[in-house]
Amino acid sequence: MPVVSVAFSGSIALIRIDNPPINATSHAVRAGLMEAMEQIAQNTNITAAILICAGKTFIAGADITEFNLPPQAPLLPDVILRLETLKIPIIAALHGTVLGGGLEVALGSHYRIAAPDTKLGFPEVNLGLIPGAGGTVRTPRLIGPHHACTLIADGKPVGAAVAHDWGLIDQLADQDLEQAAIAFAQAAAKAPLPTALTHRPLSDKAPDWDQILQKTRQKARGANAPVVALETIRAGLSLPAAEALALERQQFLKLRDSEQSYALRHIFMAERSVGKLGTHKKITPAPLHHVGIVGGGMMGAGIATACLLAGYKVTMIERGDDALQSGTQTVTRHLQTSRDRKIISEPLYNEHLARFNGSTNYCALANCALVIEAVFEDFNIKKAVFAALEDVVSPDTLIASNTSYLDLNALAASTRHPERVIGLHFFSPAHIMKLLEVVCTDHASAQNISTALAFARTLGKIAVPTGVCDGFIGNRIMSAYRKQCEYMLEDGAYPEQIDAAMTEFGFPMGLFAMQDMAGLEISWNTRKRLAPTRDPAERYVALGDYLCEQGRFGRKSGAGWFLYENANAAPVPDPIVTAMIDSESDRKGITRRPFSPAEIIKTILATMQGEGQKILDEGIAQSPDAIDVVMINGYGFPRWRGGPMFMSK
Repeated sequence: MPVVSVAFSGSIALIRIDNPPINATSHAVRAGLMEAMEQIAQNTNITAAILICAGKTFIAGADITEFNLPPQAPLLPDVILRLETLKIPIIAALHGTVLGGGLEVALGSHYRIAAPDTKLGFPEVNLGLIPGAGGTVRTPRLIGPHHACTLIADGKPVGAAVAHDWGLIDQLADQDLEQAAIAFAQAAAKAPLPTALTHRPLSDKAPDWDQILQKTRQKARGANAPVVALETIRAGLSLPAAEALALERQQFLKLRDSEQSYALRHIFMAERSVGKLGTHKKITPAPLHHVGIVGGGMMGAGIATACLLAGYKVTMIERGDDALQSGTQTVTRHLQTSRDRKIISEPLYNEHLARFNGSTNYCALANCALVIEAVFEDFNIKKAVFAALEDVVSPDTLIASNTSYLDLNALAASTRHPERVIGLHFFSPAHIMKLLEVVCTDHASAQNISTALAFARTLGKIAVPTGVCDGFIGNRIMSAYRKQCEYMLEDGAYPEQIDAAMTEFGFPMGLFAMQDMAGLEISWNTRKRLAPTRDPAERYVALGDYLCEQGRFGRKSGAGWFLYENANAAPVPDPIVTAMIDSESDRKGITRRPFSPAEIIKTILATMQGEGQKILDEGIAQSPDAIDVVMINGYGFPRWRGGPMFMSK
């Protein structure tokens, strides 16, 4: 069956694309569209044509598997130019996700009609690219440069209502999309053919280019594509359309062949593959409808919110009424924020709250198919929670721990059914952060691991399977490079120098500011837990211990590695910390020396890669890609660099 077909409704031609799963603009689709347009151009009985897609979505982008292949005609820019020059009106009937090349095809059409839940956008910058088939040229000529810059440089889609307000689409379909498009086409056939976007006059209102470029550079933190996108839009607005299209294509091809785009395409594909275990491919995950959460602190409340937003019924357990009330208030506040930011509607907000309840009695979890404990990071406390759960839940209930470091094999061994114990290591804030490490204990059944991975995906998380070790993948690597950074403190660097090197490299914040934000007592408790088994010959840096002993736990206490004027203030270097570091170097007889930013980053990167290789050798991570995905999505490693293991190739 052809991927592009033509059918008729009276004098209206329906060009239908059927190229599952996302109707990508592969060579077969491009060639099929060209053939369909020639067929229509030669039929004088056709008064209008509709471009529509089968399946769940309109064209949702290019076929990126073709990026590394020689170009094969017809190219997408040529297909869209042909669309634009047809002598009858072309109506793009949009649904699902209209992205990248799909939106460019829609812009090449004369009109656009969309289902109300359609999302439209240009995500190319997320792959280190810009639109390459007219997006930077036609979009500002349709909706003005302000909205065009937002849509293209941010890389985030907008809903149909916003797109309609901007003028990106002409009509929202309030009925069956195909029937609405046919009615629209019948009316359009009687009206004068609109001017193609490439020939429309430009808006007189130009943005403050210097300001928008400055903000974009700061936000991009070294990524090139967002800045190039703006520069291309700006230049294209002062050129004739043909020259603007040629410039865009030149910039697109240059970016496509860049190291950044290669790295971003690597991580894009890695995020879609790391959660798939081939050994579990034929296993059907168990159905989950009711999730229990033990612990209503910031982590537990965040996990509960994530589950509610995914449509689950949620029961939260706390030790007492006051703690339960506090946890309930946190969940409610999270949902209110989602409502206020238009992420969820008022009816959906009420629906989520209706599926949430709390209790101080474990018996309330009796009907849960999955229970996640999110209590204090103490083995004996978690062991007691698991014992209490086993007394009330079904033998088939999946029991998960949110531990960051503790031995999940030992925790599972303390239960009557160790095969149902797994780890679900969320990252804070749990309802926002995309990463979720799914910890596969030695005795966990394949069925339960498959269920946990499927559950993670329903939450919209990037699920990364990991074996059991201290810190799993992410925290183990972070502990390793944190040690090296602490060694550099004693050897001659200061926290602000290390953090500055990391942010210059592309991290959103440095290691020490990040520790202050998380709370220094977390790593302090870990160090105290590991103290009895620590090798006496191992170099140990006690600076973090000194800070905690003084009550300096970070941002929340106003002081940690840095000083904070208030909860939202920027970190400020503290002379007291500087003096403490100098004193510790003197006490240990260390002659301090300067560290360049390049040496700092080289040390951190080498440590990440070295520890990552150990994790691979031990079978803790399934692949180098898994490590890259964890470090980018959980620890702020700059996405456009592809990850530490990618950089070691």
